[in-house]
Amino acid sequence: MFTAQKLAIYLLAIIALPLSSTSPATAAKPNIVLIMADDMGYECVAANGGTSYETPRLDKMAEGGMRFLNCHSQPICTPSRVQIMTGIYNNRNYIRFGLLDPRAKTFAHVLKKAGYSTCVVGKWQLQGGLDGPKHFGFDEYCLWQVNRRPGRYTNPGLEINGKQVDYNDGQFGPDIVSDYLCDFIERHKDRPFLAYYPMILPHWPFVPTPDSEDYDKSAKGQDGIAEKKYFPGMVSYVDKIVGKITDKLDALAIRENTVVIFTGDNGTYKGVTSLLDGRAIQGGKGITKDNGTHVPMIASWPGTLRPGQVTDALIDFSDILPTLAELSGAKVPGGLQLRGTSFAPLLQGKPFEGRPFIYCWYERNGRRGKESQHSRDARFKLYHDGRFHDVVDDFAEKTPLDVATLEGGAKTAYDKLKKALDEEMAINEKATEVLRKRGVFKKKKKK
Repeated sequence: MFTAQKLAIYLLAIIALPLSSTSPATAAKPNIVLIMADDMGYECVAANGGTSYETPRLDKMAEGGMRFLNCHSQPICTPSRVQIMTGIYNNRNYIRFGLLDPRAKTFAHVLKKAGYSTCVVGKWQLQGGLDGPKHFGFDEYCLWQVNRRPGRYTNPGLEINGKQVDYNDGQFGPDIVSDYLCDFIERHKDRPFLAYYPMILPHWPFVPTPDSEDYDKSAKGQDGIAEKKYFPGMVSYVDKIVGKITDKLDALAIRENTVVIFTGDNGTYKGVTSLLDGRAIQGGKGITKDNGTHVPMIASWPGTLRPGQVTDALIDFSDILPTLAELSGAKVPGGLQLRGTSFAPLLQGKPFEGRPFIYCWYERNGRRGKESQHSRDARFKLYHDGRFHDVVDDFAEKTPLDVATLEGGAKTAYDKLKKALDEEMAINEKATEVLRKRGVFKKKKKK
């Protein structure tokens, strides 16, 4: 049902459309839907071997598309959002938690220039004021945490296209933002679009969803609630909303011209332990171990991406922007200094060499000199302080390998990762100096 405000937005969007919204130049461009769950690690998806939660729609999406075994995010919210949107490692452009560099260029800028309509819904957490999403390339938005931080779940406070909107009739935040996204998709079904959905779910606080018997329509300001018993229901609601979006694409008969990618922004909340292939995995949000960065990724593109595929290609969030650019035929500005690799060939059934390593620069508050840095492949991880781990045999990283006695594949991997890490650390030093000269770091107040 349309509210008066939603109807007004809809009518303005219709008026703004050109008389002929599809042209030969745009018809072949696939629509793109990028969904990123909040605090949902690899182990939370049943298709990955997880047995603690039910995720039938994600499992179905994996059966009909491609499941990624080695996708890695940053360890926590903002660093992942900055990296996935800009395609740049955090050593170059990360300033502090809750902020995206105002000078940053995002995948929304890149695709918008290529003729795409762009929309972002869900969780923002990147500052910029009510004009922030538009500044970063999005035509429309329906978001939580743009210029304030009210409750996000039952009876939330949201920001929608420049206005603060508060809800008081039992509405559920994830329903509101996903409804907006489905409406955006319907309004743009005849022209290429980018729909970016950094989800609100299943981030703490853990609360009843509308599918729970405990759902309370009068609840408000739930950031003080944290009952772990509700976490499985929140994961199920993530799954339900993914199905809601793909069902909308099916109903509009545009599913085969739409690439859908699902992932997570970091590991699961530390207080949650889940089962993966019979092994207990404690949530690792906020740490650089694999339970903090290993996230699910599933891609679906019926008619183009052959169903039932599983890839062990090494992927991180710096790869997303170049991938979306290649899929859309967009040109990436040369000054962006991207380090990622497009995996579009994987989705198109073409040869794909992959990448030999990925890199992580992480310090939640952007403090230079306090960061953790590592380079890694699918098995081995090398930290800047010299720790070298076989993360397959030593998932918890309890026992570093003795680099003086390495041989065979471990020695080859160490040499490769050492060279890669040295290169990124040199970039880090130069980037840090550039950011310092810009004065982006807060100076310590004198006592």
